[in-house]
Amino acid sequence: MSQEELLVLIYKKDEKAFTHLYDMYSKSLFSVIHVLIKNREEAEDVLQDVFVKIWKNIDSYNESKGRFYTWILNIARNTSIDKLRSKNFNNSQKNLSSDNFVNLLDESNKLTHKIDAIGIQEFVKKLKPKCIEIINLLFFKGYTQQEASEELAMPLGTIKTQNRNCINDLRNYLKI
Repeated sequence: MSQEELLVLIYKKDEKAFTHLYDMYSKSLFSVIHVLIKNREEAEDVLQDVFVKIWKNIDSYNESKGRFYTWILNIARNTSIDKLRSKNFNNSQKNLSSDNFVNLLDESNKLTHKIDAIGIQEFVKKLKPKCIEIINLLFFKGYTQQEASEELAMPLGTIKTQNRNCINDLRNYLKI
């Protein structure tokens, strides 16, 4: 099923479309979510929330503003960041035993391969070192622009401009 056919069915709220949507995008969205949410079970919960949001908010998708995949990727990223900033999530992370940290490190090492499987990492590596640093903080680690500004000791306006320029460079590499 093509993406265009899928979108038509989703707009009609056809239940079979949800299964197709999940089959087409769950692996790549989970990879992105798991980069931010290091805990597998929490990442799976976020993935479920993401698909519900996509389903419920499909009317807010506008083809003229961007690709469908970019739209759902932003939903996944924003939902993950919301989860990271939630009070319950932060409290649950304080109670982790040292055994969990070993598992997190192991999963983290496997994660670089998952990111690379969707191809983004290879294109990011082609960017200037400052762009790699900014994109790593903003998109892969979930920093806000303000937090990235503080981390890199750069003015907020510079971070915003650099981020925009870096994304444009990335688009040129991707030919979007």
